[in-house]
Amino acid sequence: MTARLLIVGPQGSGKGTQGVRIAEAFGIPAISTGDMFRAAVSGGSELGERVKAIIEAGDLVPDELTSAVVRERLSEGDAAGGFLLDGYPRNLGQVGDLDAFLTDRGEQLDAVIELDVPREESIARLSQRAAEQGRSDDTEEIIANRLAIYERETAPILDVYRERGAVVAIDGVGSLDEITERIVAALEARGLARVG
Repeated sequence: MTARLLIVGPQGSGKGTQGVRIAEAFGIPAISTGDMFRAAVSGGSELGERVKAIIEAGDLVPDELTSAVVRERLSEGDAAGGFLLDGYPRNLGQVGDLDAFLTDRGEQLDAVIELDVPREESIARLSQRAAEQGRSDDTEEIIANRLAIYERETAPILDVYRERGAVVAIDGVGSLDEITERIVAALEARGLARVG
C-alpha cells in the first residue's frame, strides 16, 4: 500500500510537526522543500550548486529548479512506496510539474491534507514561538503579511485539488495527538493503511 500525500497549511498550523508524525504512521518519508534544498546543496551535485548560488544571492529558487529538486528526491528509493510533501507545490506551475512527474510514473496523489487553523490562532502560535526563540523579526505585522501571502498563493492550489476531490480538510486546533488522530482517521477513511 502506498500513500502519496501533500500537507498544506499556513505558518503556525503545525504542518511540519504533523507531516513528520503522519509520515511515520504511514511508513513514508516526510519531505520538505527546505530539507531538499539543504540536501541538494550539501550533496554538491550540479543541481545543488545551482540552488546554492541562487540562495546565496538571496533570490527565490525558480519553479523549474524547485521542481527538478523535487523530482530528484521523489526518484530516490525510499519514496517508491509513497511520500508526504511539505512546502511543494506552492503555485499552479508547480502543481502542473508535479502532475506531469506523477503521470509519467503512472501515479497520482492519494490526498492533500489541509490543516485548517484560524488566522488568529496562527498569529498566536507564531508570536509565542517568536517569543520563545527570541526572534524579534517575527512581529505581528510580519506574521500577518506572511499569512496574507500564504492565503493568496495557496488558495488557487487548494481549489485545483478540491475540484479533483483530493483535499482532506482537518481542524488544526487541538493537541498534537488529537490533530494527528484526525488526520490518520481521515486518511484511513480514504482507504490508506497506516503501518504497524
